[in-house]
Amino acid sequence: MTPASGPSRHAMSRRSFLGLAGAGLAVASCGVFDARDPISTVGRVDFRDPLRIPPLAESVVRDGARVFELVTQAGRTRIVDAGVADTWGVNGALLGPTLRARRGERVLVHVRNDLPETTTLHWHGMHLPAAADGGPHQAVEPGATWSPSWTIDQPAATLWYHPHPHGQTERHVYRGLGGLFIVDDDEESALALPRDYGVDDIPVIVQDKTFDDSGRLVETDRVDNGMLGDTILVNGTAAPVFEASATRTRLRLLNASTARSYAFGIDDDRPLELIATDGGLLPAPVPTRRVLLTPGERAEVILHLEPGESVVLRSYPQELGLSASRARTTGATDELDVMLVRAVADPRRSPAPPRVLAAAPDLHTHRVAATRSFELRSDRINGESMDMGRIDEVVTVDTTEIWEVRNAHGQPHNFHVHDVRFQVLSIGGEPPPPELSGWKDTIYLPPDVDIRLALRFTDHTDPAVPYMYHCHLLWHEDKGMMGQFVVVDEGQSATAGGHGHG
Repeated sequence: MTPASGPSRHAMSRRSFLGLAGAGLAVASCGVFDARDPISTVGRVDFRDPLRIPPLAESVVRDGARVFELVTQAGRTRIVDAGVADTWGVNGALLGPTLRARRGERVLVHVRNDLPETTTLHWHGMHLPAAADGGPHQAVEPGATWSPSWTIDQPAATLWYHPHPHGQTERHVYRGLGGLFIVDDDEESALALPRDYGVDDIPVIVQDKTFDDSGRLVETDRVDNGMLGDTILVNGTAAPVFEASATRTRLRLLNASTARSYAFGIDDDRPLELIATDGGLLPAPVPTRRVLLTPGERAEVILHLEPGESVVLRSYPQELGLSASRARTTGATDELDVMLVRAVADPRRSPAPPRVLAAAPDLHTHRVAATRSFELRSDRINGESMDMGRIDEVVTVDTTEIWEVRNAHGQPHNFHVHDVRFQVLSIGGEPPPPELSGWKDTIYLPPDVDIRLALRFTDHTDPAVPYMYHCHLLWHEDKGMMGQFVVVDEGQSATAGGHGHG
């Protein structure tokens, strides 16, 4: 990625839900994408552009806080050979730097909006006060600066930040706003894992875009789930190559697409070692040949290569519980080449990951204060479209709740909750598989499958400022598939207007 100017359905079992079929490749290409036809471009990617590694964001420690300076801005970027695209970025023309901070640190982020439109920056996966969340209630007008501050208190994890303006989130993310936020802690740091950022610990921000014959970004028709593109970018790079200088590389996978899901695997079908998901490390590594990520989900995997080996990171077709026609129109039948990884001739030898990584979530041991049900259907949750002035749920701090979530729709949906990580208790009445045994904040909802989640609400209360829960297929969110909750002290009521129920 080179800046040209500017600073720079059907009911299904747990097993079939996670089963992924197919093989193949896809390509960086130009031309407007017809989302009704599957694409397969096996062997057609000319991998030749070095993978861009987002820089670590600069920071200073001032008055006991780690301070970051971020600017949302417009720019121009040559992403494909055909020409230059108008893009948006953070501290540059496309995407943004990787923020990094440690558990226990207080952070202060100054966000200045130099765009011609109101936007926000939401810290996806972060546990923090509602007023610092960066959702639609924390709008930053053009020319204004928003300065949220909070103390990081959660385990090491790969989080991310992205815009969340009400009704405009898909468009703002598509244009290029977003980046990683890595949280470190002492427990993760003591493990023998690859951790040299940009060397053997690599951000892999995966997005799909569509370009016209002049290299400009195109907003395609939104069929079923939103915009689908035919060009796959990693960290803003089309047809990327990464040179691995160690025998084991940690890939921090982020599905930053607005609508498309991916089933990541390696072209020779070798297993990856899954070590972490949205909310941090799993109890133990899980060997797997496929990693399904729907929009907003993250995973950390270890890829093992011998000297001189080359492999392709590929997205295989996904079994999402959809009808055949709906699978085609939502991109689930596509085969997508993502990135070439090539080991150097004499890589540094790195140890296998430890057999024990972190404690397993234990919310099933807590007394349940409430059970709530959420049904996603037809751009609504529980029959209601998003209303900024309505509080849908009132939660009491220091309690554990069960949220029962169901996709009652033939379309793909997932479910993201702001502020809290959750434990997956069951999928279709069965215990979750090992790959869903850790902390999550976003989960795919197969049509007509009941999913039970356990959530613990701690620390931050605000009766006036809500958090969000929503489908993270961003067009669905923009059309109203989102609700609001506040966390209050015992006996307190919401004061943000509208109605709420506890």
